[in-house]
Amino acid sequence: EVQLQAFGEGLVQAGGFLRPSCEPSGFTFDDYRIGWFRQGPGEERERVSCISPSDDERYYVNSVKGRFTITSDNAKNTVYLQMNSLKPEDTAVYYCAAVNKSISLTCNIWASGYDYWGQGTQVTVSS
Repeated sequence: EVQLQAFGEGLVQAGGFLRPSCEPSGFTFDDYRIGWFRQGPGEERERVSCISPSDDERYYVNSVKGRFTITSDNAKNTVYLQMNSLKPEDTAVYYCAAVNKSISLTCNIWASGYDYWGQGTQVTVSS
């Protein structure tokens, strides 16, 4: 059974940092692309970042470039999202998702293109 578990819920002040992690199971890690999305209160789900662990493709939405870094630890089958210089507008539930490489040639796709989703982890940034 495919599962994705997201960890790293937290409350921090503006300027602080968090590092949520995504731990997939039930599939071969290298065969999938992993994305991070977020959804704030009353907002649409937004693509934040993604990575293809097998070829190191990475993507960042403009609003997080220079502040967020996505990495994968292939030995641990884990994807991390290092979030620095956090802003109140980063407050959201963060979700990780996975799509098979045979289905998508890139990780940079809409949320509807991802097949598997984690439960979400709450990130709150106070001003």
